[in-house]
Amino acid sequence: MTPDLLSLPPYDWNLAAQDLDAEGWALLPGFFPQDAARRLALSGADPADFEPLRAALYRQLLPIARRWAAALQQDAAYPDDFPAWAQCNRQAGQTRRLSGLHRLSTDGYQPLIQHADGAHVFPLQLVALLSEPGVDFTGGEFVMTEQRPRMQSRPMVVPLGLGDAAVIAVSHRPVHGARDIYRVTARQAVSRVRSGERTGLEVVLHDTP
Repeated sequence: MTPDLLSLPPYDWNLAAQDLDAEGWALLPGFFPQDAARRLALSGADPADFEPLRAALYRQLLPIARRWAAALQQDAAYPDDFPAWAQCNRQAGQTRRLSGLHRLSTDGYQPLIQHADGAHVFPLQLVALLSEPGVDFTGGEFVMTEQRPRMQSRPMVVPLGLGDAAVIAVSHRPVHGARDIYRVTARQAVSRVRSGERTGLEVVLHDTP
């Protein structure tokens, strides 16, 4: 890991919050400089290497997490700082880190998943692309689906380029309907890589049992 991978670039986080409320994801273009993204893709980064980035993201996204929990009437207590949150995870037996690099080669794909196991689930996570579409690989689009009450699932392609990231909903988020707030369920996937190798990064802010 290098220092430029351990802090958050300057973004309009209020605009990101609006995108998350509206779509369940917010694009962060150029989250990693392209040369840094390629270095990270080639590294043997361990999940523990991403702890500073997890802490920075936790601080930034905490107000959204609390607002969503209140809207969904969830009894979710998110401490003010990441070390206290990590301690809550450990006390609940959630000790396996989910953050790390993910490589997919030709014909590989990631099926629809959601990281929602355990008593303590942070509702937002980061995904990033460390390879260049059309150059390093073809296919391999990052896809999300949302299931809304009494409606068909809505598919969405998150347009990631080399070094881009997105904050996405992990599982549930509130949506304001005509009369009330309702809960939608999100899942994520990566479509089949048609050629080459795709390297991505997930930074999940809770651990799993």
